[in-house]
Amino acid sequence: MFIHIGNDNVIHSNEIVTIIDRNIISSSSIMEEMITANKKSIVGPEKNAKSVVITTAYIYFSTLSVSTLKKRASMISTISKLDDYSTELEQSLNN
Repeated sequence: MFIHIGNDNVIHSNEIVTIIDRNIISSSSIMEEMITANKKSIVGPEKNAKSVVITTAYIYFSTLSVSTLKKRASMISTISKLDDYSTELEQSLNN
């Protein structure tokens, strides 16, 4: 499944390592160091970012809040757990 994380970025949900609040980066020297070391892997506007989505390949700055992204991720999780009855429905309609 895919998740829209804002700023025209859509990523595969399986690639997400973590989603953190943007303010944590400025209050943590370790986080700042990680961002500095991975400048070439950063996608999105740092200036207006509310959250940071860290994936296996990139670091995305998102203008969406952590709670919004969490809701989107949980919706995807719920949808992926639903049973697929489309084949049974199609068979019942054809009979």
